[in-house]
Amino acid sequence: MFLGTFVTTVVAVSLPTLGPALQLTYSEALWVQAAYVLTMSVFLIPVGRLADKHGLMRFYLIGVGIFGIFSVACALAFSGPFLIVVRCLQGAGAGFMAATSPALVTAVFPPSERGRGLGLNAMAGYLGLMAGPPIGGLIVSHTSWRWIFIVNVPLVAIILANGWRLMGTERHDRVSAHQGTVVTGRPLDWTGTALLAAVLVTLLVPLISVPFWGWLSPLTLGLLGGFLVLLGAFVAFERRVSDPLLNLDLVVKNRVFAAGTMAALLNYAAVYGISTFTAVFLQISEGYTAQDAGLLLLTQPFFMVALSPIFGRLSDRVGSQIPATAGMLLVAAGTAQLGLLPSPAPMWRVIVALAVVGVGMAAFSSPNTSSVMGAVKRSELSLASGFLGTMRTAGQGISVALLGAIAASGLGPTGGRVLFLGEAASEAAALSFSDGYRTAMLVAAGLAVAGALVSLVRGPRSK
Repeated sequence: MFLGTFVTTVVAVSLPTLGPALQLTYSEALWVQAAYVLTMSVFLIPVGRLADKHGLMRFYLIGVGIFGIFSVACALAFSGPFLIVVRCLQGAGAGFMAATSPALVTAVFPPSERGRGLGLNAMAGYLGLMAGPPIGGLIVSHTSWRWIFIVNVPLVAIILANGWRLMGTERHDRVSAHQGTVVTGRPLDWTGTALLAAVLVTLLVPLISVPFWGWLSPLTLGLLGGFLVLLGAFVAFERRVSDPLLNLDLVVKNRVFAAGTMAALLNYAAVYGISTFTAVFLQISEGYTAQDAGLLLLTQPFFMVALSPIFGRLSDRVGSQIPATAGMLLVAAGTAQLGLLPSPAPMWRVIVALAVVGVGMAAFSSPNTSSVMGAVKRSELSLASGFLGTMRTAGQGISVALLGAIAASGLGPTGGRVLFLGEAASEAAALSFSDGYRTAMLVAAGLAVAGALVSLVRGPRSK
């Protein structure tokens, strides 16, 4: 979990140095990040399905190995297109890891301690978010950018060495569970897998690219239209096959699972863009340096790291409905405070708002994950983890596209470059962005309130 989030943030903060070194174009710089996220999202559900059949630890370690190999390949990159390709393959390894990591934690903790285990798991992910920017900044300031990828290798080696020792334990558990026979089931639903990959690509590519293409461009509208058609085809096909890639009964008939995954989508749609757009707001509208803005933005992940295990343990005692719903309401309160900031914005108000969002995320994340993972059979743990990860990724894309479009609505065709590539903005553009940012944060608050209502629907704690 630490590796998956660390590599995303360390690359983001290093792009201004990495880009000129490899002579990246604007679109190549965008896709260095987007290729990783997109490939990871495509692999989550198919890998989860295979891991449930053939062993969680086996697929987890395969993913770690792929991630490590292509981290080295990223460090050896000699051009933008090569880096994008190997980032895709690194993202495939991250997909293996993300699909199995929460499933492994769920499998080894008893239900009465599942929230605590997943709270520690979430804490590691949030720690990666915190560590990435300062470590990335130190690396590119004092050595070659290639070390932002090489630093992953020692961690990969430690994980592989320790994980290999646990393979025998997992094999023993699986044999016992199936009374001496390891059941592998039917082959993977390859048609469903291809349709799902097409669905995710046609959704995420326009959402990632809309700051540059615009909402009304033929590419954006065409791909989003293709997404709706392919989604309908995927649902129709999965209902007909005997062993589908995704058992749609999980979404249609399992209220806890459906509410938890939909709440995760809305949570990430509300929260994911906050750091990016607040950083831009602080720098181009409020006059903060990049360093000062970065330090301020550590407020949110600090509370997420500190409190995630606590709320995870709380959910073991009182269930997930209350902390997850309250967490979403806190996220709504924090984003609303950002939307109502005066001009100029006092530093203490920004800190308080980000702290409230951080507490809300900690209260929501671990209990919600525990609720989703506890709502499926043991044989579906990785599938549930993969589906949850897919919903989070879709939420990230929605957040960047929707909130970014609102925040940059007054900047015209250069809006995407100001937001994501650090281009300077005029005084009029800074004022326009300031108004757009506040509106975007109020929209994020509305998404969080919707997430709280969806979270409430999951019902009280069940045995």
